[in-house]
Amino acid sequence: MSQVNKLPKREEIPAELKWKLEHIYPDEQAWEEDYQWVKNAVSRAAEYKGTLGRSAEQLQKGLDFYALVAEKIDKLYVFAHMKKDEDNSNTKAQALFDRARSLMVEGSSAVSFLMPELLTVPEEKLKSYLNENEGLRIYDHFLDEIIRRREHTLSEEQEQILAMAGELAAAPGTIFTMLNNADLRFPNVHDEKGEEIELTKGRYIQLMESRNREVRKEAFQTLYQTYEKQKNTIAATLNSSIKKDVFFSRVRKYASTLEASLDDNNIPLSVYDNLIETVSQNLDAMYKYVALRKRALGVDELHMYDLYVPIVRDVEMKIPYDDARKMVAEGLKPLGDEYLSILQEGYANGWIDVMENEGKTSGAYSWGTYSAHPYVLLNYQDNVDNVFTLAHEMGHALHTWFSSKNQPFIKAEYKIFVAEVASTLNEILLTEHLLNTLEDPGQKAYILNHYLEQFRGTVYRQTMFAEFEKIIHNMEETGQPLTCESMSRVYRDLNEKYYGPEMHIDQEISLEWMRIPHFYRSFYVYQYATGFCAAAALANKILNEGEPAVKRYIQFLSGGGSDYPINLLKMAGVDMTTTEPVETALKNFSVMVDKLEKLL
Repeated sequence: MSQVNKLPKREEIPAELKWKLEHIYPDEQAWEEDYQWVKNAVSRAAEYKGTLGRSAEQLQKGLDFYALVAEKIDKLYVFAHMKKDEDNSNTKAQALFDRARSLMVEGSSAVSFLMPELLTVPEEKLKSYLNENEGLRIYDHFLDEIIRRREHTLSEEQEQILAMAGELAAAPGTIFTMLNNADLRFPNVHDEKGEEIELTKGRYIQLMESRNREVRKEAFQTLYQTYEKQKNTIAATLNSSIKKDVFFSRVRKYASTLEASLDDNNIPLSVYDNLIETVSQNLDAMYKYVALRKRALGVDELHMYDLYVPIVRDVEMKIPYDDARKMVAEGLKPLGDEYLSILQEGYANGWIDVMENEGKTSGAYSWGTYSAHPYVLLNYQDNVDNVFTLAHEMGHALHTWFSSKNQPFIKAEYKIFVAEVASTLNEILLTEHLLNTLEDPGQKAYILNHYLEQFRGTVYRQTMFAEFEKIIHNMEETGQPLTCESMSRVYRDLNEKYYGPEMHIDQEISLEWMRIPHFYRSFYVYQYATGFCAAAALANKILNEGEPAVKRYIQFLSGGGSDYPINLLKMAGVDMTTTEPVETALKNFSVMVDKLEKLL
């Protein structure tokens, strides 16, 4: 009997393939010193209470204190979180993270007086303080945000209660994370060689790309059968998360959870609704692509487990990590020498945690602290999709780098709405590079197929997710029961809508919502779709205009959170308040489908 291929333990991963968190804190003692500093600072926060409106100088002292404490807490929290993400079963890391999270709640509670107190200061007085005190200039956008959200900020006592409830509010997402990453174990399945391997979330997509349909089917059914055993627990967890969203939106006097969520980025409701409506009105190209996939695979019925296997036959693109790094660098050359030099620094200087190991958080992300370089978590597999993941996450990382280098802490954190632009633009540039440089027509068709899959997954699928979120939040807001059955029914109906008549909707896909962690961060995923459309417009400008467009783009990256996302994108040359970027992207998808159809 063959030996089961198990995941390596954390200590078995080579050092050069691990990120270097010591660049944040050289050792645990340094973390403890900052932790104690914050504990002491938090105890002194009340000294600033009632003083913010006395003078420009006193306002600056209060805001400087707030910014410094926030930066320290962020540093403590990010380090502890990423340490836990290395191995979620590490109890020492869990304890560190719990302490950091509790400190974050304690800090939020201690400074909860700040927003309500600032709202008692007349707007004209705040503006005069800004004009007379140069040290306050860095807080101009911060203060504008407070004024803008005046009607949704509560009294000091109420804000303190909400801050104290922060840890409770995080519970649904925390419980799901631990269940999904630490406790959930999948049975063994068979790979293409017929050998028994442990199914993991990281290996799942690799298996779903297998040419062997039985391998794909077994992985698909095994994954969802495992989740189905937890269906009532996960349904209750997501239901609790949605109830939390409704509670906070109503307490803050928003008309809906959607309005509350979008207000954080100052995004008009029309942007969300226009996305769903525009995509819903342009599903014909998606249906055509599904039909093309069915014909190319030569199957009588196209199943959900047939969605990820490349439809270009006899083309294998196995890409080791070192080759992936070179490929991404070549693809991003249009962004200029400065961008490329920072990319290479990230490759060589411990920014990236590359390999999957036991207990490691699944998927991929980029994160970091203001005082250190950004970091990237991967679970790299040797395929094209993971090459694009590297490009995607390094887009986030370099956005963070440019922002931190050019903005003070209080303005450095950019909103998610613009973050997905930077990451997706990298993917689009990489696609263009490969289509222009690969000589093998089969490989070109393979990359074209990959682009269409990225579009399907990023625009169509994330819009479907967005519509699902809108429906289930509305169900809770209108008193309709949210159960495993009701959410699965909604999810199945949306799959039928978005994939069309040529797709066989397997029963298992009704449970897919159970494994989507983004649903615990309400109304987040639509930004993948809007980000893709904005990135496509910017990439077109960069490729056609060259240096002027690159300069505007670098300025956009350097803007961080110094302005509202819609305004930052307008400065870069894209207006997301119109449907034009979405319509243009959808038309481009249709053209690409036609091109692939001719190649096949």
